[in-house]
Amino acid sequence: MRVLLSTYGSRGDVEPIAALAAALQAYGAQVRVCAPPDADLVQLLERAAVTIVPFDRPWRSFSRPPTAQERSRRVSDFIAAQYETLITAAEGCDVLLASAMSHFVARSVAEKRGIPHRYAIFGPILLNDLDTTDWDALFGAPINAHRASVGLPRVDDIRDFMFTEHPWAAVDTKLGPLHGSAVGAAVQTGAWILPDDRPLPDDLDAFLDDDSPPVYVGFGSMRTVSAVTARLAVDAVRAQGHRVLLSRGWAELAPPDDVADPGGCFPLGEVNQQALFRRVGAVVHHGGAGTTTTAARAGAPQVVVPQAGGDQPYWASRVADLGIGAAHDGPTPTFESLSAALKTALTPEVSARAAALSGEIRTDGAAVAASLLVETARR
Repeated sequence: MRVLLSTYGSRGDVEPIAALAAALQAYGAQVRVCAPPDADLVQLLERAAVTIVPFDRPWRSFSRPPTAQERSRRVSDFIAAQYETLITAAEGCDVLLASAMSHFVARSVAEKRGIPHRYAIFGPILLNDLDTTDWDALFGAPINAHRASVGLPRVDDIRDFMFTEHPWAAVDTKLGPLHGSAVGAAVQTGAWILPDDRPLPDDLDAFLDDDSPPVYVGFGSMRTVSAVTARLAVDAVRAQGHRVLLSRGWAELAPPDDVADPGGCFPLGEVNQQALFRRVGAVVHHGGAGTTTTAARAGAPQVVVPQAGGDQPYWASRVADLGIGAAHDGPTPTFESLSAALKTALTPEVSARAAALSGEIRTDGAAVAASLLVETARR
Protein backbone atom coordinates (compact mmCIF):
# COMPACT_ATOMS: atom_id res chain seq x y z
CA MET A 1 0.00 0.00 0.00
CA ARG A 2 1.36 3.39 -1.02
CA VAL A 3 0.30 6.47 0.92
CA LEU A 4 1.06 10.10 0.06
CA LEU A 5 0.96 12.74 2.79
CA SER A 6 1.27 16.43 1.98
CA THR A 7 1.67 19.55 4.08
CA TYR A 8 2.79 23.08 3.38
CA GLY A 9 3.43 25.15 6.49
CA SER A 10 5.66 25.51 9.53
CA ARG A 11 6.73 23.00 12.17
CA GLY A 12 3.26 22.82 13.68
CA ASP A 13 1.99 21.55 10.32
CA VAL A 14 4.88 19.22 9.54
CA GLU A 15 5.47 17.42 12.86
CA PRO A 16 1.98 15.83 13.04
CA ILE A 17 2.42 14.57 9.49
CA ALA A 18 5.74 13.02 10.52
CA ALA A 19 3.92 11.30 13.39
CA LEU A 20 1.26 9.93 11.03
CA ALA A 21 3.96 8.78 8.59
CA ALA A 22 5.69 6.83 11.36
CA ALA A 23 2.40 5.22 12.41
CA LEU A 24 1.56 4.27 8.82
CA GLN A 25 4.95 2.65 8.36
CA ALA A 26 4.25 0.58 11.46
CA TYR A 27 1.24 -0.76 9.50
CA GLY A 28 3.57 -1.73 6.67
CA ALA A 29 2.54 1.08 4.33
CA GLN A 30 4.99 2.72 1.94
CA VAL A 31 4.81 6.43 2.75
CA ARG A 32 5.92 9.53 0.89
CA VAL A 33 5.67 13.00 2.39
CA CYS A 34 5.56 16.18 0.34
CA ALA A 35 6.69 19.08 2.54
CA PRO A 36 8.66 22.34 2.43
CA PRO A 37 12.42 21.96 1.91
CA ASP A 38 13.40 24.10 4.92
CA ALA A 39 16.32 22.32 6.59
CA ASP A 40 14.79 22.05 10.06
CA LEU A 41 11.53 20.67 8.65
CA VAL A 42 13.39 18.08 6.58
CA GLN A 43 15.37 17.05 9.68
CA LEU A 44 12.12 16.64 11.57
CA LEU A 45 10.74 14.30 8.90
CA GLU A 46 13.99 12.37 8.85
CA ARG A 47 13.30 11.43 12.49
CA ALA A 48 10.33 9.47 11.15
CA ALA A 49 12.58 7.74 8.59
CA VAL A 50 10.13 8.59 5.83
CA THR A 51 10.67 9.23 2.12
CA ILE A 52 10.61 13.00 1.62
CA VAL A 53 9.53 14.66 -1.61
CA PRO A 54 10.37 18.35 -1.06
CA PHE A 55 8.51 21.19 -2.68
CA ASP A 56 10.67 23.66 -4.58
CA ARG A 57 9.83 26.70 -2.47
CA PRO A 58 10.75 26.87 1.25
CA TRP A 59 8.05 27.87 3.70
CA ARG A 60 10.31 30.63 5.00
CA SER A 61 10.26 32.25 1.55
CA PHE A 62 6.83 33.58 2.51
CA SER A 63 8.44 36.19 4.72
CA ARG A 64 5.29 37.67 6.23
CA PRO A 65 1.54 37.09 6.38
CA PRO A 66 -0.31 38.52 3.38
CA THR A 67 -2.31 41.71 3.53
CA ALA A 68 -6.03 41.49 2.74
CA GLN A 69 -5.29 42.62 -0.80
CA GLU A 70 -2.59 39.97 -1.25
CA ARG A 71 -4.50 36.93 -0.01
CA SER A 72 -5.81 35.74 -3.37
CA ARG A 73 -2.37 36.15 -4.90
CA ARG A 74 -0.85 34.18 -2.04
CA VAL A 75 -3.21 31.29 -2.81
CA SER A 76 -1.93 31.29 -6.40
CA ASP A 77 1.61 31.20 -5.02
CA PHE A 78 0.77 28.25 -2.76
CA ILE A 79 -0.75 26.36 -5.69
CA ALA A 80 2.22 27.07 -7.95
CA ALA A 81 4.66 26.00 -5.23
CA GLN A 82 3.00 22.59 -4.80
CA TYR A 83 1.00 21.26 -7.73
CA GLU A 84 3.67 19.84 -10.03
CA THR A 85 5.53 18.19 -7.16
CA LEU A 86 2.35 16.75 -5.66
CA ILE A 87 0.84 15.45 -8.91
CA THR A 88 4.10 13.65 -9.69
CA ALA A 89 4.46 12.22 -6.18
CA ALA A 90 0.85 10.96 -6.27
CA GLU A 91 1.51 8.67 -9.23
CA GLY A 92 0.95 5.09 -8.16
CA CYS A 93 -0.34 6.02 -4.70
CA ASP A 94 -3.48 4.54 -3.18
CA VAL A 95 -4.59 7.45 -1.00
CA LEU A 96 -3.66 11.08 -0.32
CA LEU A 97 -3.98 12.94 2.98
CA ALA A 98 -3.17 16.65 3.18
CA SER A 99 -2.98 19.35 5.82
CA ALA A 100 -2.21 23.06 6.16
CA MET A 101 -1.83 25.02 2.90
CA SER A 102 -1.90 21.84 0.85
CA HIS A 103 -5.70 22.11 1.02
CA PHE A 104 -5.56 24.57 -1.88
CA VAL A 105 -4.30 21.90 -4.24
CA ALA A 106 -4.53 18.38 -2.75
CA ARG A 107 -8.12 17.60 -3.69
CA SER A 108 -7.48 18.58 -7.31
CA VAL A 109 -4.46 16.26 -7.37
CA ALA A 110 -6.53 13.43 -5.94
CA GLU A 111 -9.18 13.97 -8.63
CA LYS A 112 -6.59 13.90 -11.39
CA ARG A 113 -5.05 10.70 -10.04
CA GLY A 114 -8.39 9.09 -9.18
CA ILE A 115 -7.47 8.28 -5.58
CA PRO A 116 -9.23 8.88 -2.23
CA HIS A 117 -8.40 12.12 -0.42
CA ARG A 118 -8.62 13.15 3.22
CA TYR A 119 -7.91 16.55 4.79
CA ALA A 120 -6.74 17.06 8.39
CA ILE A 121 -6.87 20.13 10.60
CA PHE A 122 -5.12 20.72 13.94
CA GLY A 123 -7.48 23.32 15.44
CA PRO A 124 -11.26 22.77 15.87
CA ILE A 125 -11.93 26.49 15.50
CA LEU A 126 -11.35 26.11 11.76
CA LEU A 127 -14.42 23.90 11.49
CA ASN A 128 -16.66 26.51 13.09
CA ASP A 129 -16.17 29.10 10.35
CA LEU A 130 -19.40 28.54 8.45
CA ASP A 131 -19.35 31.77 6.43
CA THR A 132 -18.68 30.40 2.96
CA THR A 133 -19.01 33.83 1.31
CA ASP A 134 -15.54 34.96 2.36
CA TRP A 135 -13.99 31.68 1.28
CA ASP A 136 -15.53 31.91 -2.18
CA ALA A 137 -14.55 35.55 -2.63
CA LEU A 138 -10.96 35.14 -1.43
CA PHE A 139 -10.01 31.75 -2.79
CA GLY A 140 -12.47 30.82 -5.53
CA ALA A 141 -10.81 32.63 -8.44
CA PRO A 142 -7.25 31.26 -8.03
CA ILE A 143 -8.44 27.72 -7.27
CA ASN A 144 -10.82 27.58 -10.21
CA ALA A 145 -8.31 29.19 -12.55
CA HIS A 146 -5.85 26.45 -11.66
CA ARG A 147 -8.44 23.69 -11.97
CA ALA A 148 -9.38 24.93 -15.44
CA SER A 149 -5.71 24.92 -16.43
CA VAL A 150 -5.41 21.21 -15.57
CA GLY A 151 -8.73 20.18 -17.11
CA LEU A 152 -10.88 19.95 -13.97
CA PRO A 153 -14.40 21.39 -13.58
CA ARG A 154 -15.21 24.51 -11.60
CA VAL A 155 -16.20 24.23 -7.94
CA ASP A 156 -18.55 26.69 -6.24
CA ASP A 157 -18.46 25.90 -2.50
CA ILE A 158 -14.77 26.54 -1.91
CA ARG A 159 -14.77 25.92 1.83
CA ASP A 160 -16.39 22.49 1.56
CA PHE A 161 -14.19 21.68 -1.43
CA MET A 162 -10.99 22.33 0.54
CA PHE A 163 -12.04 20.92 3.91
CA THR A 164 -14.05 18.04 2.38
CA GLU A 165 -17.37 16.77 3.69
CA HIS A 166 -15.71 14.85 6.55
CA PRO A 167 -12.46 16.52 7.61
CA TRP A 168 -10.22 14.86 10.14
CA ALA A 169 -9.53 16.73 13.37
CA ALA A 170 -6.12 15.65 14.64
CA VAL A 171 -6.87 17.17 18.03
CA ASP A 172 -7.04 15.79 21.56
CA THR A 173 -10.63 15.47 22.73
CA LYS A 174 -9.90 16.94 26.16
CA LEU A 175 -7.97 19.94 24.86
CA GLY A 176 -10.08 20.68 21.80
CA PRO A 177 -13.50 19.03 21.77
CA LEU A 178 -15.65 19.51 18.70
CA HIS A 179 -18.87 21.51 18.97
CA GLY A 180 -21.95 22.20 16.90
CA SER A 181 -22.11 20.95 13.33
CA ALA A 182 -18.47 19.87 13.46
CA VAL A 183 -19.39 16.95 15.74
CA GLY A 184 -21.25 15.10 13.03
CA ALA A 185 -19.13 16.18 10.09
CA ALA A 186 -15.58 15.66 11.35
CA VAL A 187 -13.62 12.59 12.40
CA GLN A 188 -11.67 13.37 15.58
CA THR A 189 -8.68 11.07 15.82
CA GLY A 190 -6.76 12.66 18.68
CA ALA A 191 -3.52 14.58 18.30
CA TRP A 192 -0.76 13.14 16.11
CA ILE A 193 2.31 13.06 18.35
CA LEU A 194 5.77 12.11 17.11
CA PRO A 195 7.61 10.36 19.97
CA ASP A 196 10.90 12.03 20.82
CA ASP A 197 13.55 10.14 22.76
CA ARG A 198 16.43 12.54 22.10
CA PRO A 199 18.40 13.37 25.25
CA LEU A 200 18.63 16.96 26.42
CA PRO A 201 22.04 18.60 25.91
CA ASP A 202 24.40 18.24 28.87
CA ASP A 203 24.61 21.98 29.54
CA LEU A 204 20.82 22.31 29.51
CA ASP A 205 20.48 19.29 31.77
CA ALA A 206 22.93 20.87 34.23
CA PHE A 207 21.04 24.19 34.13
CA LEU A 208 17.77 22.43 34.90
CA ASP A 209 19.33 20.55 37.83
CA ASP A 210 21.01 23.64 39.28
CA ASP A 211 17.96 25.28 40.86
CA SER A 212 14.17 25.32 40.88
CA PRO A 213 12.38 24.68 37.56
CA PRO A 214 12.77 27.61 35.13
CA VAL A 215 10.08 29.10 32.89
CA TYR A 216 10.28 28.36 29.18
CA VAL A 217 9.66 31.26 26.77
CA GLY A 218 9.37 30.51 23.05
CA PHE A 219 7.29 31.53 20.06
CA GLY A 220 8.09 28.75 17.62
CA SER A 221 7.85 29.69 13.96
CA MET A 222 6.45 33.16 14.63
CA ARG A 223 8.97 35.43 12.88
CA THR A 224 7.45 38.77 13.90
CA VAL A 225 8.22 38.46 17.63
CA SER A 226 10.50 41.36 18.52
CA ALA A 227 13.57 41.65 20.70
CA VAL A 228 11.50 44.00 22.86
CA THR A 229 9.00 41.22 23.56
CA ALA A 230 11.84 38.83 24.38
CA ARG A 231 13.35 41.36 26.78
CA LEU A 232 10.15 42.04 28.70
CA ALA A 233 9.39 38.33 28.85
CA VAL A 234 12.78 37.69 30.45
CA ASP A 235 12.26 40.59 32.87
CA ALA A 236 8.72 39.47 33.78
CA VAL A 237 9.78 35.88 34.48
CA ARG A 238 12.78 36.99 36.52
CA ALA A 239 10.54 39.34 38.50
CA GLN A 240 8.49 36.29 39.54
CA GLY A 241 11.66 34.75 40.97
CA HIS A 242 12.21 32.20 38.20
CA ARG A 243 15.04 31.53 35.81
CA VAL A 244 14.33 31.64 32.07
CA LEU A 245 14.78 29.29 29.12
CA LEU A 246 14.58 31.50 26.02
CA SER A 247 14.00 29.62 22.76
CA ARG A 248 15.56 31.17 19.69
CA GLY A 249 12.75 30.11 17.35
CA TRP A 250 12.32 31.45 13.84
CA ALA A 251 12.48 35.02 15.16
CA GLU A 252 16.10 34.35 16.25
CA LEU A 253 15.47 35.61 19.79
CA ALA A 254 18.46 35.97 22.11
CA PRO A 255 18.96 36.99 25.75
CA PRO A 256 19.44 40.77 26.06
CA ASP A 257 23.09 41.78 26.45
CA ASP A 258 22.35 43.96 29.46
CA VAL A 259 19.94 41.67 31.29
CA ALA A 260 20.50 41.51 35.02
CA ASP A 261 21.90 38.16 36.17
CA PRO A 262 22.66 36.73 32.69
CA GLY A 263 23.23 33.33 34.29
CA GLY A 264 19.49 33.17 34.95
CA CYS A 265 18.61 33.14 31.24
CA PHE A 266 19.55 30.09 29.17
CA PRO A 267 19.32 30.36 25.34
CA LEU A 268 17.81 27.38 23.54
CA GLY A 269 18.02 26.05 20.01
CA GLU A 270 16.22 22.96 18.74
CA VAL A 271 15.46 20.69 21.68
CA ASN A 272 13.25 17.79 22.75
CA GLN A 273 10.27 19.71 24.14
CA GLN A 274 8.56 16.54 25.32
CA ALA A 275 11.42 15.94 27.76
CA LEU A 276 12.05 19.60 28.53
CA PHE A 277 8.50 20.62 29.42
CA ARG A 278 8.31 17.97 32.12
CA ARG A 279 11.05 19.89 33.94
CA VAL A 280 9.87 23.51 33.72
CA GLY A 281 7.72 25.64 35.98
CA ALA A 282 5.61 27.01 33.11
CA VAL A 283 5.60 27.40 29.33
CA VAL A 284 5.10 30.84 27.74
CA HIS A 285 4.30 30.41 24.04
CA HIS A 286 2.33 31.58 21.01
CA GLY A 287 -0.51 29.09 21.10
CA GLY A 288 0.41 26.64 18.39
CA ALA A 289 -1.50 23.36 18.56
CA GLY A 290 1.68 21.32 18.93
CA THR A 291 3.19 23.41 21.73
CA THR A 292 -0.14 23.54 23.58
CA THR A 293 -0.52 19.77 23.40
CA THR A 294 3.10 19.07 24.36
CA ALA A 295 2.89 21.36 27.40
CA ALA A 296 -0.44 19.84 28.43
CA ARG A 297 0.95 16.31 28.16
CA ALA A 298 3.90 17.35 30.33
CA GLY A 299 1.62 18.85 32.99
CA ALA A 300 3.25 22.28 32.62
CA PRO A 301 1.17 25.40 33.33
CA GLN A 302 0.92 27.65 30.28
CA VAL A 303 0.82 31.34 29.38
CA VAL A 304 -0.39 31.74 25.80
CA VAL A 305 0.42 34.97 23.97
CA PRO A 306 -1.22 34.44 20.55
CA GLN A 307 0.77 36.01 17.73
CA ALA A 308 -1.53 35.30 14.79
CA GLY A 309 -5.15 34.60 13.97
CA GLY A 310 -6.46 31.16 13.14
CA ASP A 311 -6.22 28.74 16.02
CA GLN A 312 -3.79 30.56 18.34
CA PRO A 313 -6.45 32.66 20.13
CA TYR A 314 -8.54 29.49 20.33
CA TRP A 315 -5.80 27.57 22.12
CA ALA A 316 -5.24 30.52 24.45
CA SER A 317 -8.90 30.45 25.44
CA ARG A 318 -8.86 26.67 25.90
CA VAL A 319 -5.86 26.87 28.24
CA ALA A 320 -7.68 29.50 30.32
CA ASP A 321 -11.03 27.65 30.25
CA LEU A 322 -9.41 24.40 31.39
CA GLY A 323 -7.68 26.21 34.24
CA ILE A 324 -4.23 25.01 33.16
CA GLY A 325 -2.81 28.47 32.51
CA ALA A 326 -3.55 32.01 31.40
CA ALA A 327 -4.50 33.60 28.07
CA HIS A 328 -2.84 36.90 27.24
CA ASP A 329 -5.05 39.45 25.49
CA GLY A 330 -3.33 40.15 22.19
CA PRO A 331 0.10 39.55 20.68
CA THR A 332 2.07 42.42 22.24
CA PRO A 333 2.50 42.02 25.99
CA THR A 334 3.68 44.64 28.42
CA PHE A 335 5.68 43.90 31.52
CA GLU A 336 2.53 44.36 33.58
CA SER A 337 0.26 42.23 31.42
CA LEU A 338 2.72 39.36 31.16
CA SER A 339 3.50 39.54 34.86
CA ALA A 340 -0.21 39.22 35.65
CA ALA A 341 -0.54 36.20 33.37
CA LEU A 342 2.51 34.57 34.92
CA LYS A 343 1.17 35.11 38.43
CA THR A 344 -1.97 33.21 37.44
CA ALA A 345 -0.12 30.35 35.74
CA LEU A 346 2.37 29.88 38.56
CA THR A 347 -0.21 29.41 41.33
CA PRO A 348 -0.36 26.01 43.04
CA GLU A 349 -3.98 25.59 41.92
CA VAL A 350 -3.15 25.96 38.24
CA SER A 351 -0.12 23.71 38.60
CA ALA A 352 -2.31 21.03 40.18
CA ARG A 353 -4.92 21.24 37.40
CA ALA A 354 -2.23 21.05 34.72
CA ALA A 355 -0.72 17.99 36.38
CA ALA A 356 -4.12 16.31 36.66
CA LEU A 357 -5.01 16.94 33.02
CA SER A 358 -1.69 15.61 31.72
CA GLY A 359 -2.70 12.02 32.37
CA GLU A 360 -5.88 12.43 30.31
CA ILE A 361 -4.17 13.47 27.06
CA ARG A 362 -4.25 10.53 24.65
CA THR A 363 -1.13 9.61 22.72
CA ASP A 364 -2.59 7.19 20.16
CA GLY A 365 -4.05 9.72 17.72
CA ALA A 366 -1.55 8.98 14.95
CA ALA A 367 -2.18 5.24 15.25
CA VAL A 368 -5.95 5.81 15.09
CA ALA A 369 -5.55 7.98 11.98
CA ALA A 370 -3.18 5.48 10.35
CA SER A 371 -5.71 2.69 10.80
CA LEU A 372 -8.49 4.82 9.29
CA LEU A 373 -6.33 5.84 6.34
CA VAL A 374 -5.37 2.24 5.62
CA GLU A 375 -9.07 1.33 5.63
CA THR A 376 -9.78 4.25 3.28
CA ALA A 377 -7.15 3.08 0.82
CA ARG A 378 -8.50 -0.47 0.81
CA ARG A 379 -12.09 0.43 -0.04
